[in-house]
Amino acid sequence: MENQKCCCHKKKVRPEDEVKKLLNRLSRIEGQIRGIRGMVENDAYCTDVLVQSAAVTAAMNAFNRELLASHIRTCVADDIRAGRDEVIDELVATLQKLMK
Repeated sequence: MENQKCCCHKKKVRPEDEVKKLLNRLSRIEGQIRGIRGMVENDAYCTDVLVQSAAVTAAMNAFNRELLASHIRTCVADDIRAGRDEVIDELVATLQKLMK
Protein backbone atom coordinates (compact mmCIF):
# COMPACT_ATOMS: atom_id res chain seq x y z
CA MET A 1 0.00 0.00 0.00
CA GLU A 2 2.76 2.40 -0.91
CA ASN A 3 1.90 5.97 -1.86
CA GLN A 4 -1.61 5.51 -0.49
CA LYS A 5 -3.09 8.75 0.77
CA CYS A 6 -5.58 8.77 3.58
CA CYS A 7 -8.37 11.23 3.04
CA CYS A 8 -8.73 12.08 6.74
CA HIS A 9 -7.37 11.36 10.17
CA LYS A 10 -10.42 9.42 11.34
CA LYS A 11 -10.26 5.70 11.98
CA LYS A 12 -12.85 3.05 12.68
CA VAL A 13 -12.41 -0.05 14.75
CA ARG A 14 -14.51 -2.70 13.06
CA PRO A 15 -15.78 -5.91 14.61
CA GLU A 16 -13.66 -8.88 13.58
CA ASP A 17 -16.52 -10.48 11.63
CA GLU A 18 -17.02 -7.29 9.60
CA VAL A 19 -13.30 -7.11 8.81
CA LYS A 20 -13.27 -10.74 7.69
CA LYS A 21 -16.35 -10.24 5.52
CA LEU A 22 -14.94 -7.12 3.83
CA LEU A 23 -11.49 -8.66 3.30
CA ASN A 24 -13.09 -11.81 1.86
CA ARG A 25 -15.04 -9.72 -0.65
CA LEU A 26 -11.88 -7.81 -1.60
CA SER A 27 -9.92 -11.04 -2.04
CA ARG A 28 -12.55 -12.37 -4.42
CA ILE A 29 -12.49 -9.11 -6.38
CA GLU A 30 -8.71 -9.24 -6.49
CA GLY A 31 -8.98 -12.75 -7.94
CA GLN A 32 -11.42 -11.49 -10.57
CA ILE A 33 -8.99 -8.73 -11.54
CA ARG A 34 -6.15 -11.24 -11.86
CA GLY A 35 -8.45 -13.35 -14.03
CA ILE A 36 -9.12 -10.41 -16.34
CA ARG A 37 -5.40 -9.69 -16.54
CA GLY A 38 -4.84 -13.30 -17.57
CA MET A 39 -7.55 -13.00 -20.19
CA VAL A 40 -5.86 -9.93 -21.70
CA GLU A 41 -2.45 -11.62 -21.58
CA ASN A 42 -3.94 -14.65 -23.34
CA ASP A 43 -5.64 -12.60 -26.06
CA ALA A 44 -9.20 -13.33 -24.91
CA TYR A 45 -12.00 -11.96 -27.04
CA CYS A 46 -13.04 -8.39 -26.16
CA THR A 47 -16.61 -9.27 -25.23
CA ASP A 48 -15.44 -11.96 -22.84
CA VAL A 49 -13.11 -9.50 -21.10
CA LEU A 50 -15.86 -6.88 -20.93
CA VAL A 51 -18.30 -9.33 -19.34
CA GLN A 52 -15.74 -10.17 -16.66
CA SER A 53 -15.01 -6.48 -16.14
CA ALA A 54 -18.72 -5.85 -15.62
CA ALA A 55 -18.73 -8.63 -13.00
CA VAL A 56 -15.90 -6.86 -11.16
CA THR A 57 -17.81 -3.59 -11.27
CA ALA A 58 -20.87 -5.31 -9.81
CA ALA A 59 -18.71 -6.88 -7.09
CA MET A 60 -17.18 -3.50 -6.20
CA ASN A 61 -20.64 -1.94 -6.09
CA ALA A 62 -21.78 -4.68 -3.69
CA PHE A 63 -18.70 -4.05 -1.52
CA ASN A 64 -19.43 -0.31 -1.51
CA ARG A 65 -23.09 -0.86 -0.58
CA GLU A 66 -22.14 -3.11 2.33
CA LEU A 67 -19.49 -0.70 3.61
CA LEU A 68 -21.77 2.32 3.16
CA ALA A 69 -24.61 0.64 5.07
CA SER A 70 -22.28 -0.16 7.94
CA HIS A 71 -20.91 3.39 7.88
CA ILE A 72 -24.38 4.92 8.11
CA ARG A 73 -25.52 2.56 10.88
CA THR A 74 -22.44 3.17 12.99
CA CYS A 75 -20.23 6.18 12.22
CA VAL A 76 -22.91 8.52 10.89
CA ALA A 77 -25.53 7.57 13.50
CA ASP A 78 -23.01 7.90 16.35
CA ASP A 79 -21.81 11.30 15.12
CA ILE A 80 -25.37 12.63 14.77
CA ARG A 81 -26.27 11.39 18.26
CA ALA A 82 -23.16 13.19 19.55
CA GLY A 83 -24.27 16.43 17.89
CA ARG A 84 -21.67 16.35 15.11
CA ASP A 85 -24.02 17.27 12.28
CA GLU A 86 -21.11 17.99 9.90
CA VAL A 87 -21.07 14.24 9.30
CA ILE A 88 -24.17 14.77 7.14
CA ASP A 89 -22.19 16.95 4.70
CA GLU A 90 -19.44 14.33 4.69
CA LEU A 91 -21.99 11.62 3.89
CA VAL A 92 -23.52 13.70 1.08
CA ALA A 93 -20.05 14.27 -0.43
CA THR A 94 -19.30 10.55 -0.18
CA LEU A 95 -22.60 9.63 -1.86
CA GLN A 96 -21.92 12.11 -4.66
CA LYS A 97 -18.51 10.49 -5.28
CA LEU A 98 -20.06 7.01 -5.31
CA MET A 99 -22.71 8.10 -7.80
CA LYS A 100 -20.27 9.38 -10.43
